[in-house]
Amino acid sequence: MKDHLIDLINEALKNIEKAASSDELNDIRVAFLGKKGSITSIMKEMKGLKPEERPAFGQMVNEAKTKVENALEEAKIRLEKDALELRLKSEVIDVTLPAKKLKTGHPHPCQIALDEVERIFMGMGYEVVEGPEVEWQEYNFTKLNIPEGHPARDEQDTFYITDQILLRSQTSPCQARVMERGKLPIRMISPGRVFRSDSIDATHSPSFNQIEGLVVDKHITMTDLKGTLTQFAKEMFGKDTVTRFRPHHFPFTEPSAEVDVSCFKCGGKGCRFCKNEGWIEILGCGMVHPNVLEMCGIDPEEYTGFAFGVGLERIAILKYEIDDMRLLYENDMRFLKQF
Repeated sequence: MKDHLIDLINEALKNIEKAASSDELNDIRVAFLGKKGSITSIMKEMKGLKPEERPAFGQMVNEAKTKVENALEEAKIRLEKDALELRLKSEVIDVTLPAKKLKTGHPHPCQIALDEVERIFMGMGYEVVEGPEVEWQEYNFTKLNIPEGHPARDEQDTFYITDQILLRSQTSPCQARVMERGKLPIRMISPGRVFRSDSIDATHSPSFNQIEGLVVDKHITMTDLKGTLTQFAKEMFGKDTVTRFRPHHFPFTEPSAEVDVSCFKCGGKGCRFCKNEGWIEILGCGMVHPNVLEMCGIDPEEYTGFAFGVGLERIAILKYEIDDMRLLYENDMRFLKQF
């Protein structure tokens, strides 16, 4: 029995020396020292020994276990050391090589223009409000004085999801939602993405960004509207910018107007940039229609207001003299990194 125990120890030590991984060491531990391991099982043979022989045999088995366990621990340390050395050799870094150039991003030209617009209007006391891009037709049309049968509701002009749900064609629904809350006065702008069934060309896209503004308070007049937009134009395009208001029609405003600014390239003299007209159209505006106020729960006899809307891409195109709207969406770094 003693000889058998010595053979088991020698076999275990031999296997430990050959082990090349921690998994193999674990298999050896289970095979010899586990509950059903060879060395552990030999204890069962003690019942065949004389009582006076058992203590000495038990001590031999315990010494054998200790010897194997120490060999396993030493092998584990050796394998970990070898693995670390191999890893250090494989991960050698040549510190003389040039470092990789870090590419840092920067705002998109549309984001730069939006930040500027928000800065200007927040400086006038406006708040920035956002709304859902998937909207009820009631907010996109009805509450903006665009009744059933109006040409703007044509499926060829708007992306419908169901009869009552669509992709908003303007950010004006945000204005209706804010007016419905009844918290007056209101001074807000609502930037966001809108969708229209337009063909893609140098000046049109089925998806673009719009910024709408709204003021509702007592004693608001057209003079307030003209003063606000004139100040906006001067801060956005230069202090010498002159504005011109031309009569127009929008269902949700009355009276309505288109706003032009003097060409900041030629000072209004006429050039290629303004098509020799001296003026550049930038936005539409008007006094909020009484029907819109009434449908949103505001008394038009007590409150008045004005609204305006401008395309964000149009501002970016004008401000940075970009000749094709599609350049803003192509993600060409050669173009975008200029800003």
